[in-house]
Amino acid sequence: MPKKSRKLWTRILAVLTALLAVAIAGATLAYPSVAATTCPGCYGLTELEESVYTEDSLTNAQKTQVKQVVREARQRIIGFYGRQTSSPSLLICVTEACYERIGGGKERGIAVLNRAVMLSPRGLDAVIASHEMSHVELHTRLTSGAEAVPQWFDEGLAVVVSDDARYLAPQTHPDRCLTEPSGPLPTTLEEWLTAASKDAGTYAKSACQVSRWLHDNGQSAGLLTLIDRLNAGEPFTAIVTPT
Repeated sequence: MPKKSRKLWTRILAVLTALLAVAIAGATLAYPSVAATTCPGCYGLTELEESVYTEDSLTNAQKTQVKQVVREARQRIIGFYGRQTSSPSLLICVTEACYERIGGGKERGIAVLNRAVMLSPRGLDAVIASHEMSHVELHTRLTSGAEAVPQWFDEGLAVVVSDDARYLAPQTHPDRCLTEPSGPLPTTLEEWLTAASKDAGTYAKSACQVSRWLHDNGQSAGLLTLIDRLNAGEPFTAIVTPT
């Protein structure tokens, strides 16, 4: 290769490397939660146990609490599905400073890119943890694409799997609904965020629909059949009709 050509390619590679670095830095600043789930250690988190990352300064009591929350949350996923197919990274903060650093907001917890879960100090319990893990588990099983399921079903199912007493009556009740649906429920994430921010009852309404559907279709067995049919290409609206 001529000397001038080598110099030209060296400059081009230098420019591309610089642009890539800028792009990565920009993405890190714009989406810290994505970066944190990719590299927990870069945000000051250490691995407490496999796939569980938390602050390095935890006391023994806090470490025990985190492990117990994770264990109970996983048991809820397994208790509903029979087994857990997903293995999300769990980023758990016991201080607000930690949660802000990894890109968290005012929420108690959040699923990130359907492969990781972040929990704030306000979400350090099995209900919130299993709710977010339910999203990851469902989307992992949906090989045809998570967009096949409307947001109200995804969220309502997470409430059922986590057995959230804020939005559902106890399992001993024949009808677990606390709030009757009063119209169409949000189907997209954008619609859900808007509706839920205006009406906290949106979770209870969605959980009501899902719990009734599960009751009429064999509970978890019915959901597994639904997932198989969706993966086979059937549209959600042809299988599930809101009551």
